[in-house]
Amino acid sequence: MVFTALPAEGYDGEPPEFPLPLANARELEVWEEAWRTPQAAAWSIQPWRWRTVAMWVRWSVRMEAEDASAALGNVVVRFADQIGLTPAGLKENGWKIAEDDLAVKRQEREEPVDDVEDVRSRFTVVTHGGG
Repeated sequence: MVFTALPAEGYDGEPPEFPLPLANARELEVWEEAWRTPQAAAWSIQPWRWRTVAMWVRWSVRMEAEDASAALGNVVVRFADQIGLTPAGLKENGWKIAEDDLAVKRQEREEPVDDVEDVRSRFTVVTHGGG
């Protein structure tokens, strides 16, 4: 199977307008957050998916309530699968989040390298039989 690589750093474009009526502040906040994910790079070229993403947002916000039901949880997970926000959903959509090779190399370069003297200072000499 061929996978489409999604950018590990997420989508940096502008999110579209929330497509459902009567959006509340929390829904708009979650919508903005969703559009920063790697998956949003794929959604940005698939406008037909935006309503499903919005439905995931709406039901996810409702899931935050204390009295949310298990059935509602199942709805949220199914939407998450459809829009690729779960490992199963990534696979189902043929997507893979690309590794950020530059960030890995940058981190490797920033990690301090112990010098030999510093490493030796961590050891204690123990003699056998003491004398």
